[in-house]
Amino acid sequence: MTRTVRTVAWTADHVAGIPRADAGDAARVITPDDVRRIAPDVDVWDLGPVRTPDGDVAQLDGVQLWIAIGAPAVGHPGTRHDLARLRLLSRRGAAWSDLGVLFPDGASPGSREWAAGGVLHDGTLDVLYTAVGGAGRPPFDQRIVQTCAPLEAAPQGARWGPWSPHREVLSADGVVYRPADDPDGAPGFIKAFRDPFRVRDTDGTPTLLFTGSVGASAFNGAVGIARSDGAGGWTAEDPLITAADVNNELERPHVVRRDGRWYLFFSTQARTFAPGVWGPNGLYGFVADHLRGPYRPLNGTGLVMRNPAAEPFQAYSWFVLPDLTTVAFVDSFHLEGRHPEDLDDEGDAAARAHFGGTAAPVEALWVDGDRAGPVAPPHTHG
Repeated sequence: MTRTVRTVAWTADHVAGIPRADAGDAARVITPDDVRRIAPDVDVWDLGPVRTPDGDVAQLDGVQLWIAIGAPAVGHPGTRHDLARLRLLSRRGAAWSDLGVLFPDGASPGSREWAAGGVLHDGTLDVLYTAVGGAGRPPFDQRIVQTCAPLEAAPQGARWGPWSPHREVLSADGVVYRPADDPDGAPGFIKAFRDPFRVRDTDGTPTLLFTGSVGASAFNGAVGIARSDGAGGWTAEDPLITAADVNNELERPHVVRRDGRWYLFFSTQARTFAPGVWGPNGLYGFVADHLRGPYRPLNGTGLVMRNPAAEPFQAYSWFVLPDLTTVAFVDSFHLEGRHPEDLDDEGDAAARAHFGGTAAPVEALWVDGDRAGPVAPPHTHG
């Protein structure tokens, strides 16, 4: 029998325990030499692997397939969300390739496509993704849509299609989850109903995690959860984690099962914390004995890995794989003490020169019960 969700609050007291300085929890500095674009004319971000039904990273003829958001690499990087389309990528070791847009023009019911999760099973790629805006909808309206298509290996990496009709399978109910229907707003400050991630509970129940917003607070991020309704849709349950008056966005939640525990990870940014609450851009996490909670903040605070103090905006949107390696995207790098907004006065070209728009160097984590952090890089002698 599936357990009832046991919601926990991520509180200001938890976050207050985060050290202001690096406490052995910082990623390595990303240098210009580390920034290797996957596609010269396309920015990619929010990368996530296509997975098997059991949660492993799927392989197609020895190559991993990943889904990322992409946009033309033109203009100010901050406008990329307005042009966002899902793209299929391949990964062989450290080498990435862009295989092109995932869906044909006009297939999605939204005007943009945000983060997705894909499952490959018996030659079918089943995708849940975030549709944003669209005809007759507010510009930042978000809901979760599902479609599937046959996929097979091909000389260029993969061949897929045609897609089944794109069906809306979950949206905010306006009761537990606040509708994500802002008419305007800036990244980090709109409300959320996005970032689907599928997982099976220990009893086999198909389950979906997502980024949501709950309650009336201006800072009201949450990790939502839904279970399959058995008819091709999903039924939302009470959230796993709430952050009322703490943080507006708990982005791209996902779980890793390890040592009999569920490790739940998400990303968030300094700017999305409520006034009077401080936390760095970083990867955050909780742990529980059951998928539906109750969860405990890792390290007592929730912070698992932060960007280094020298480059606090260098990477974002970490995805933790079953082997505890992490893949993120390079955000604003090599700023040398500047803030990304400092570049605005210098024009779009300056902002673009410091925007990665590609996969970040891989980091590795360790976990031990209720504690976790980045694996220190091996010491080298010059």
